[in-house]
Amino acid sequence: MTRKLLVTGGAGFIGSNFVHHVVAHTDDHVTVLDKLTYAGNKASLAHLPSDRVNLVEGDIADADLVDGLFAQVDAVVHYAAESHNDNSLHDPRPFLDTNIIGTYTLLEAARRHDRRFHHISTDEVYGDLELDDPARFTESTPYNPSSPYSSTKAGSDLLVRAWVRSFGVQATISNCSNNYGPFQHVEKFIPRQITNVLRGTRPKLYGKGENVRDWIHADDHSSAVLTILEQGRIGETYLIGADGERSNQNVVELILTLMGQDADAYDHVTDRAGHDLRYAIDSTKLRSELGWRPQYDNFEAGLAATIDWYRQNEDWWGPSKVGVEAFYATKRQ
Repeated sequence: MTRKLLVTGGAGFIGSNFVHHVVAHTDDHVTVLDKLTYAGNKASLAHLPSDRVNLVEGDIADADLVDGLFAQVDAVVHYAAESHNDNSLHDPRPFLDTNIIGTYTLLEAARRHDRRFHHISTDEVYGDLELDDPARFTESTPYNPSSPYSSTKAGSDLLVRAWVRSFGVQATISNCSNNYGPFQHVEKFIPRQITNVLRGTRPKLYGKGENVRDWIHADDHSSAVLTILEQGRIGETYLIGADGERSNQNVVELILTLMGQDADAYDHVTDRAGHDLRYAIDSTKLRSELGWRPQYDNFEAGLAATIDWYRQNEDWWGPSKVGVEAFYATKRQ
């Protein structure tokens, strides 16, 4: 049976990758609701079949718009979020408006229309781990967010849990590690370094670059979300990860090497306030209960493919690059 899905934030990075994945692997029809802020891009949905995907420009906090869309679909996958830590330190208010009020608005619509709801979150809600700690985040790790961004995502997760318990909303949650792949805005760590090299600029590395992130290709994230949507137990949280722990220094040096540059051709800049040390995901529950496995289990190969995508798609990222670098220039980063 063909489903009708509503994907919020579906013109953003991981949202658009999910839409591409759904079109490639199902017969579902997708309605994308996206505010088309700087992080949303219509071009990320270009060339997808118009009889399978339609884009609605609007705000997830617009209750009337959201209610009308929920009435037309079978299930909702909620990606829409303000998600950049640096931006949240500069101006936290948009993160409250979208991540808290927007999620509340969606949950109320899910409650009224009794729609299946899957909420996309982040491992940053758990805070960070010590660099030498063998532990990884699990579904039972206490929340300990460090920034306005991660605090608002933690808040949105708790709203989902409350609406499941208090009102019977048919919802699941996933917390994912750091994504990389096509269609990622150039303000983010990996595409910023790649596009700097392509523009002849030395990459920038916060502090000593010892901070560790657990990387997953966006297509693997998409396959996990689709699996949870179809098989996940209502009210449950699933952590999504691909065992991709790498230090930021290692990632920058690998990008430079893959792009034919000297591995040390980067500059150190002042570390970000409250910069989390290490994220690491234990996705045992997802793998054992739902049988999911990542396809991109070789980070270097996935990164090489991502570099190739940015080489071939400067028309997609070029227009936003100047503004991003102008912003960071004011902070000398």
